[in-house]
Amino acid sequence: MNGFKFFAFAIVTGLCFILAAPAMHAQVGVEVGVAPVCPYGYYDVPPYDCAPYGYYGPEWFSGGVFIGAGPWFHGPDGFHGHVNNRFHPDHGYNGPRPARGDKPEPGKRLDKIDHFKGNEVRDGRGHVAGKR
Repeated sequence: MNGFKFFAFAIVTGLCFILAAPAMHAQVGVEVGVAPVCPYGYYDVPPYDCAPYGYYGPEWFSGGVFIGAGPWFHGPDGFHGHVNNRFHPDHGYNGPRPARGDKPEPGKRLDKIDHFKGNEVRDGRGHVAGKR
């Protein structure tokens, strides 16, 4: 009879542990979805908000089309491009930014920004590659 009581006690104790354990969720993969539609590109880190004109240098555009950043980056391996990180919220920027779906302003060429002053080199996947 002692064996039965011990076995029943072990089962009840095991059920208590199972019910009290926190729920764990495995992270198998990240569902990214469609890249944001932004007139001058989007930041390379979540939440991937649209970046203002002048954040990315001209090498980030091909034929006037942004080559991507973060999970949607589709530039060549080893790509490094200049950014002006003063326009990044992580560096204190809180100025105007275009909304997703906005169109570029006429006259703001993406392939040639004469006044661009990049101060950081990034790889398109959120990594700083060097300083200028």
